[in-house]
Amino acid sequence: WHVANRVIAKNQSSYRILLNQITRDAVLNAVNNKGQLDMNKVNAQQARRVLDRLVGYKVSPFLWKTIYKGLSAGRVQSVALRQIVERDAEIEVFVPEEYWNIIAALSTEKKEKFKARLVNKNGKAIKIKNSKESSEIVKELSSLSYHVKDITKKKTKKNPNPPFITSTLQQEAARRASYTVARTMSIAQSLYEGVELSEGSVGLITYMRTDSTRVAAEAIYEARDFIAGKWGNEQLPAKPNYYKSRKNAQDAHEAIRPTSVKNTPEDIKHFLTSEQFKLYTIIWNRFVASQMKPAKYTNITVNITAGDYELRASDSHLDYEGFLEIYKDLKKDDDEDDESMKSDIPKTIASGDNLYLIKINPS
Repeated sequence: WHVANRVIAKNQSSYRILLNQITRDAVLNAVNNKGQLDMNKVNAQQARRVLDRLVGYKVSPFLWKTIYKGLSAGRVQSVALRQIVERDAEIEVFVPEEYWNIIAALSTEKKEKFKARLVNKNGKAIKIKNSKESSEIVKELSSLSYHVKDITKKKTKKNPNPPFITSTLQQEAARRASYTVARTMSIAQSLYEGVELSEGSVGLITYMRTDSTRVAAEAIYEARDFIAGKWGNEQLPAKPNYYKSRKNAQDAHEAIRPTSVKNTPEDIKHFLTSEQFKLYTIIWNRFVASQMKPAKYTNITVNITAGDYELRASDSHLDYEGFLEIYKDLKKDDDEDDESMKSDIPKTIASGDNLYLIKINPS
């Protein structure tokens, strides 16, 4: 609107084009589908400017006087800072409470080893408050006999995650590549603006500042075609996967995704820096996986009796990889759960089996 008022004569028409990705097809499509300026959006932007000045012009000078010069306040960071301060205040008044877990290492008659966690005494959840209580229970458990009470198996599935929005990309990049928020956004910006490939400069990802998981239909069907070609139709759900955005999402831009799944990370690796390759791989994997079938598991729970005590071992066996076929490192993450939850339960274990105590580990 500002540019149009400055450079376009009053008797000339002005149009607005919308781009979500910087590719040749996207630019041509935007030009061919140009629209009018939306004055509601112009006025909304003007309102944000007014709020910035009402907050920033009044609060920033106060910060300079009370803390140090150069600090700034605004309609966004001031609210975020208040949330941080309130959360920190909650942490300050929190009173830590001591608790103990007891893990038993057990063995079957066939010398197959696994672990179980103490959960109940006399049918009620047990809460161990201190080391003295823990030592007394360990002493008692050391003299008891152990038996398999029952075994339950339940089929479950793990759905793929939706494509990235800004916040989830930042979190995943920090977890997988140890990138700071600023570094992640800088790398994403370079991927969005374009990288020199053999055919010229190509924007490799869609706009990276978004709160929407919405994806263009053509991108979904391109991903489905790619999956069918690489892994076969058995990896495709009957219908495309759609993901709901948060209730208060602005939904101004698509989710963060590759502009074309045909540009696989390995195919274009030699055009990218090491950081670009890592982040692009994270984005590409997440998007393609989002259009694949769920992974399927059998969750196994073994309840074990020892006198008045009950212990529990839990395990999960992968039956069907689904989207983990592409996103294989998720399986590693699953395997790194707390030891009380993952027990490597022997496949031959059965109700009524006698078990043998190897060691008890209180913590």
